[in-house]
Amino acid sequence: MSTRTVRPLFDWPIVKQAIWGAFYKLDPRHQLRNPVMFTVLIGSIFTTILALRATTTPGTESAAFVGGIAAWLWFTLLFANFAEAMAEGRGKAQADALRKSRQEVMACRLTSNNVRESVPSSQLKKGDIVIVKAGDLVPIDGEVIDGVASVDESAITGESAPVIRESGGDRSAVTGGTRVISDSLTIKATSSPGESFLDRMISMVEGAKRQKTPNEIALDILLAAMTIVFLLACATLVPISEYSVVLAGKGTPITLAVVVALLVCLIPTTIGGLLSAIGIAGMDRMIQANVIATSGRAVEAAGDIDVLLLDKTGTITLGNRQAVEFIPADGVTAEQLADAAQLSSLSDETPEGRSIVILAKTKYGLRGRNVEELRAKFIEFSARTRMSGVDLDGRQIRKGAVDAMENYVREQNGDFPRSLKDQVSRIANLGGTPLVVAEGKRALGVIYLKDIVKGGIRERFAQLRQMGIKTVMITGDNPLTAAAIAAEAGVDDFLAEATPEAKLALIREYQAGGRLVAMTGDGTNDSPALAQADVAVAMNSGTQAAKEAGNMVDLDSNPTKLIEIVEIGKQLLMTRGALTTFSIANDVSKYFAIIPAAFVGTYPELNRLNVMALATPSSAILSAVIFNALVIVFLIPLALRGVRYQSVGAATLLRNNLVVYGLGGFVVPFVGIKIIDLILVALHLA
Repeated sequence: MSTRTVRPLFDWPIVKQAIWGAFYKLDPRHQLRNPVMFTVLIGSIFTTILALRATTTPGTESAAFVGGIAAWLWFTLLFANFAEAMAEGRGKAQADALRKSRQEVMACRLTSNNVRESVPSSQLKKGDIVIVKAGDLVPIDGEVIDGVASVDESAITGESAPVIRESGGDRSAVTGGTRVISDSLTIKATSSPGESFLDRMISMVEGAKRQKTPNEIALDILLAAMTIVFLLACATLVPISEYSVVLAGKGTPITLAVVVALLVCLIPTTIGGLLSAIGIAGMDRMIQANVIATSGRAVEAAGDIDVLLLDKTGTITLGNRQAVEFIPADGVTAEQLADAAQLSSLSDETPEGRSIVILAKTKYGLRGRNVEELRAKFIEFSARTRMSGVDLDGRQIRKGAVDAMENYVREQNGDFPRSLKDQVSRIANLGGTPLVVAEGKRALGVIYLKDIVKGGIRERFAQLRQMGIKTVMITGDNPLTAAAIAAEAGVDDFLAEATPEAKLALIREYQAGGRLVAMTGDGTNDSPALAQADVAVAMNSGTQAAKEAGNMVDLDSNPTKLIEIVEIGKQLLMTRGALTTFSIANDVSKYFAIIPAAFVGTYPELNRLNVMALATPSSAILSAVIFNALVIVFLIPLALRGVRYQSVGAATLLRNNLVVYGLGGFVVPFVGIKIIDLILVALHLA
């Protein structure tokens, strides 16, 4: 079980830093990156100047009224900055925790003459060979080139269970800061100090270093365009109003302070103020899932994925075949077969071997024997013979692959029954693996080994199908076995006998058809496909080549995490879409408050549009400005936590957004502005 804890939404140390950050981000150079909030900044400065002028120049606008507008425009900026600083603060807190896990240790380095020397880890460089014994910290990122050991990675992943790291496979990568808890490893450094995986993680989780994604840039452009349109429209209001007053010979023209208030209320300040926080919070949710995204583009793409490639072993199945049935040959009882199968598996420490012993025990009551008391000679499995077994009390029991066992029986002058071949074919057709058991020249029967599909995985694939995502199983099995597992798991398609070239070709084929593809991998042979995929999740336990090819790294090395990543990406897009819908609907309803109030002096007939029955023009304008600021505060938790993920199609999602956030965004301002208006009047502030 993971020992990670979810950080509270409002952690007081982060809140304190965010308050300071809200003022620091008032820097115009920072605000310039957000056209909406930069417009609010200019408006805040301008109304502040107008308020100061009103206090010194008689006959101008009410200083309290203009000062109130200026104050709430500054609050609007501060609240937006606070939301962004909160999102960044959560990422920086994660980075600080990672920094604490980084330690300077002494490393045992091998020189070119195979002489061992003790050096600080900060002096190691890429290509150095180090030896790490049980109890020692791994001094630097590297690949195991010799040895097998248990490694405690809890400092990096939060998982308390140790993992096995060994040379020559896809579990050869080790991370600096983890601890070897058994045996020893010889490691070749794959990075230099300052370039380690931990260092890259720290820089990636700090929100300030996050690049904007294409969708976010596109939304920025849309918001900038809307701001420019309203800016041009509002710029014409003063001369039009003055001309109308002169022409009519009565009324009062609209003031500059009211024009600024109108502009700020009409432009999409809500989504403009929360946009950056939404993106950074999405990255933070990825980090909470123990996934480090090396590209903001990949997080965005995860929400648009429509093809998901999943490895069979360890992702769709448990990863270890298990014995599920003993099928005896003619003239042999199931108990006899179970007894022989258990005896031949007593020294077999593989998951398959242990499952045979357990099946014989649970189904036929055959208790495990004491290996030492049997005084048996166990025959270890070898790739050459493709069988294993035991010799005891004159009995020679063997179990192994079908063709190897058929040859063995015939060499003993025995006969391999046709009925047994039929059972072997049946098991293969079901996607299982048959193991034949023989005693001497007599074939006793077949053990049915089955890839166990993970519980609930079929339901997960059904959810993905509802979202419009096609699932494809990747396996090295033959097509017959692959088809059986695919049918049981409920995937949409499969690729059997998969080679690196076949995986790469499949991804390119989908991408050529306009699809976005995600896949996971941990081996060097997965690297070409990972580099090609739009969302490529490399396992932290995998090879360095795989981690460099991917654009995300799963610290838990859990292949099913890919499904969770897609859900987080979807949640990010859903949150942004929901708040954009709310913001636009929000602006529409604010027209009914501020436009009649702004122009009632010029066009008294517009008072008929005062459907909220707001007390005075000044209270209406001030109420709209206050609401415009406060709504950002109330939406900060939603921006940081995200919209609750729902496994629904795009059409249903759009309808829900329009109903919940569109209708809500239209109704809430009517209620909020009216309440604020009543409070202002009751306190004699307007």
